[in-house]
Amino acid sequence: MAEQQVFPTKGNLILSKKALKLAALGYELLDRKRNILIRELMSFVDKAGELRCSIEETYKEAYSALQLANISMGLVTPYANCIPVETGVEISSKSVMGVELPRVTLEERPLKVTYGFSQTNSQLDRAFLAFDKVKRTTVELAEVENSIYRLSVAIRKTQRRANALQNIIIPRNEKIVKFITDSLEEKDREEFSRMKVIKAAKLRAAKKA
Repeated sequence: MAEQQVFPTKGNLILSKKALKLAALGYELLDRKRNILIRELMSFVDKAGELRCSIEETYKEAYSALQLANISMGLVTPYANCIPVETGVEISSKSVMGVELPRVTLEERPLKVTYGFSQTNSQLDRAFLAFDKVKRTTVELAEVENSIYRLSVAIRKTQRRANALQNIIIPRNEKIVKFITDSLEEKDREEFSRMKVIKAAKLRAAKKA
């Protein structure tokens, strides 16, 4: 057993108590971190649910407008090719209890139509505006879902460490402290009994003298 591998001395008792105290403190901190991360995760989960509903409706609206534009104008691919690739997406990060969460932002700038109006109609305009909304909602959703993933991974790791402290390290240190304490107390009792025997022997010797 682990407690029998430790020599029962006062020095080892002090060290074992210190290790037990640190393990208990570590568990408390991990438990607090886990709770904070769970609260943060739940706020993102709620936000993700709202965004998914929003983006689903936005996609339906955008593809419906695109379909109508294709019907009224023929294929709109030449006009779509006039729209430049989005380069205004910026990614940074913020730390929550040591977990790096992404911050995805889309540069705010005036919406600029890059196709001509002479051969297009309002259906294409509606599709253009709808897909711009899709783009912005997708940026938000990407940030939220990536944060959910990272928080979930961090919570699992924190849970495993907390479980290891609670179920293995703390009980093991408690057993070691108990083993050393019991051993030292037994040693003290034996020493006390030995001193009583010596004292009684000295008294008998003194009476005979």
